[in-house]
Amino acid sequence: MEKREELNAKIRGTLGKKVRFLRRQGLTPANLYGPTTKSIALQVETPLLKRLIARVGINALITLRVDGGSEPRLTMIREVQRDPLTGDLLHVDFFQVEVSHKVRVEIPLIFLGEAPGAKRANAMLIQNLNSLHVEGLPTDLPRGLEVDLSVLKEVVQAILVKDMPRSDKLEILNDPNLIVAHVTETRAPVEAEAAEVKVEEEAPAEAPAETE
Repeated sequence: MEKREELNAKIRGTLGKKVRFLRRQGLTPANLYGPTTKSIALQVETPLLKRLIARVGINALITLRVDGGSEPRLTMIREVQRDPLTGDLLHVDFFQVEVSHKVRVEIPLIFLGEAPGAKRANAMLIQNLNSLHVEGLPTDLPRGLEVDLSVLKEVVQAILVKDMPRSDKLEILNDPNLIVAHVTETRAPVEAEAAEVKVEEEAPAEAPAETE
């Protein structure tokens, strides 16, 4: 059994705009909530939180200990807010789960291999989706969903949501006809250059300037 990550948090008394002072102290404001859990304001050491997110992402189960309590809480990171300019953590939401209750989350896609069709002349691979919305028990949620690009052997071939591998433990909620990735034909640069040259050749010459 995979070892579950653990994180310590403390009850947060600083609220509203004053939370900026917490960030200066190396603390990230957070909230814990759930179907049967009243929202609790927390604060977490920013370096620990950064390393945790880098290791497990936002779908892994995390054992959260609040104020060193003896009763750990089983949670998932539901939302991460970052500064749009610096990327620094601003706020994190923890969602307390129950192993017997299904949850809906967004799972990132992991693209594997290469698309043979994209290696043809005037062809390229387009990845339309980066994640899928799924529903399942917390203990059955994968870190990512694999997409095998090697099946795209021809131009205009596509992988749809309904082509993704199915699991009895996981339900994909996206429209089954959405395109996950496809190989498309592109206009050759040489054709574009030839068209530009043709336009220049067909352009009327300027009349010579009149002389006195």
